Amino acid sequence: MLTPYYKDAQVTLYLADCNDVLPELWEPAIYDLLLTDPPFGIGRDGQSGPEIGAAGARKAHGFGGWDDKPPSKETFSLMFRSSCAQIIWGGNFFVDRIPAARGWFVWDKIQRIIQSDGELAYTSIDQPLRIVSCSRSELNGDGAVHPTQKPIKLMKWCISQVPWAKNVLDPFCGSGSSLLAAKEMGLRACGVEISERYAEIAANRLRQSVLSF
Repeated sequence: MLTPYYKDAQVTLYLADCNDVLPELWEPAIYDLLLTDPPFGIGRDGQSGPEIGAAGARKAHGFGGWDDKPPSKETFSLMFRSSCAQIIWGGNFFVDRIPAARGWFVWDKIQRIIQSDGELAYTSIDQPLRIVSCSRSELNGDGAVHPTQKPIKLMKWCISQVPWAKNVLDPFCGSGSSLLAAKEMGLRACGVEISERYAEIAANRLRQSVLSF
């Protein structure tokens, strides 16, 4: 029996390995939308400090080792089994684990600085490619606490692209932006996070969020 780390009227959060949680979601396609940002496997889970003289360099984050490798093919199978539609950030790093699709998302970060100009998300949505412009400075208002944190505004846009979705699943929820976006849009959500540090941050952010009715 799974025990939530945090639970309110809309959101359930588990502190666990998603490979242990997803099989417990016994009914196939139990969630309408999978919205997640898994480890890319490129070792970018931390940084000792900003690069000298580099405008817009990433701020310092301790290395946690969680970005050493991407999720396995088995994990991807579990994610697809548990959801009807999928939006997976960093999809370009998982081409051997996801089916071919045309409905990719491009996040244009607007500012052209030393960091990447944007990011790609695989989606199962059968539509032409879509580009969303969302400044990375949105994270300042959100309170950036995770090295790969996504803006709540961006996550809300993602959810809005699947208007029939009533609930959201994020097996790699980090600091909880996807869960907050779903909660603020009045949807139910389930998140899984393996790091207790980030699970506690996500739980605190959710506690501070106003319930939607």
